[in-house]
Amino acid sequence: MLESILDPGRWEVTFASLDAFWAGFFVTLQVVAWGLLLALVLGTILGVFSTTHSRILRAISRVYVEFYQNTPLPVQVVFMYLMGPQLLQIITGAPRPVAIPPVVLGFVGVGLYHAAYVSEVIRTGIESVPRGQMEAALSQGFTRVQAYAYIILPQTFKVILPPLCNQALNLVKNSSVLALVAGGDIMYRSNSFVGTYGYLQGYFVACAMYFVICFPLALLVQFLEKRSKRIPKAKKIDIAAITAETAKEA
Repeated sequence: MLESILDPGRWEVTFASLDAFWAGFFVTLQVVAWGLLLALVLGTILGVFSTTHSRILRAISRVYVEFYQNTPLPVQVVFMYLMGPQLLQIITGAPRPVAIPPVVLGFVGVGLYHAAYVSEVIRTGIESVPRGQMEAALSQGFTRVQAYAYIILPQTFKVILPPLCNQALNLVKNSSVLALVAGGDIMYRSNSFVGTYGYLQGYFVACAMYFVICFPLALLVQFLEKRSKRIPKAKKIDIAAITAETAKEA
């Protein structure tokens, strides 16, 4: 086993196939970027819904979160792959099923899935902000939307940045589910290589490429966690200078 992994001939074949791996790498990057954007936007909306006084909006948020958190991501993606074209045919009135590009299928799948988790993070962050701030904003003439946009959410994001980055990490790793539907991502390219040649080196390349994406995010998470734990130092006040200034004014 170890001899086959260290075999120079196998590594030579693997390196000769790197173009295919890099193609999968850039597909994964696209899925991650668009999926993260979708998860943040939809998760923020659902997180706000879950903290409003409207029972309907809270119910929508709760049903969405419970559904996506309690069903496996592979099942969701396979369902979208099989049923998505038929549903689009019905919606658009097309004469035949509408094909969904793999990148779109991937980022919609992981984006919708992680939006449920981002929603819970946002909800927790909003609830950490004192309720009096919303009441004060409303009393000053802000609408609820303006209060969330200018007062509540800016404070929330400072608190929830570390868990949001953790969700980004999980999204990168979960993007490998696209291999189930021949999505052309890193995992799909690795499976194709190993299936063709029988060389496990393809999975080593996949691990290295996922590491390249995930490691900077992991460092960012550590930095944000350390930063959030820092206690701001009180500013030193020069009492003598203040006293002298007061005496001059007097």
